[in-house]
Amino acid sequence: MTDHHTEPRRVLDAGEISRAITRMAHEIVEANHGVEHLLLLGIPTRGVPLAKRLALAIDRASEQPDGTTPVGQLDITMFRDDLRRHPTRSVGPTHLPIPIDHATVVLVDDVLMSGRSVSAALDALKDIGRPDAVRLAVLVDRGHRQLPIRADHVGKNLPTASSERVSVRLEEIDGRSEVTISRPQQPERKAR
Repeated sequence: MTDHHTEPRRVLDAGEISRAITRMAHEIVEANHGVEHLLLLGIPTRGVPLAKRLALAIDRASEQPDGTTPVGQLDITMFRDDLRRHPTRSVGPTHLPIPIDHATVVLVDDVLMSGRSVSAALDALKDIGRPDAVRLAVLVDRGHRQLPIRADHVGKNLPTASSERVSVRLEEIDGRSEVTISRPQQPERKAR
């Protein structure tokens, strides 16, 4: 399959991603008035390592030992509204280190665009229990919402055209950490 996008342009490097995560961690601690009853749930695939990084940053921001903030993952596969068009893709089971009842759950994802993945995550949570509050933390918010969903904590707002491609790569999965954007290639004009 031929990729019809331009060469990717880096918009965040590893250091900028790290600083964005640190800033979001401080925002989460402040919004939650501390870390009590806090649970981070990553939406696979890249939301899981982001949630782990964010939990570590929260531990440091709140002067707790590393590994104190509970972090898990939420499988949203069966709650997606595009199952008829796309085959089921297993990304690993839901893992909850603590019950979600009476917790403040922070859903963590890499890119927020249409809001459909977050909607599926909210449906999945309803099947599991009843948290006191649900918040959303994303590394990149690129706009183009199809549902009335808004992130509470954003690493970078990145206004894009819907035809552009935003790619998040993380060391834990891809061997390097960066966010890139590429634009569709313009067709070559024929000389007259």
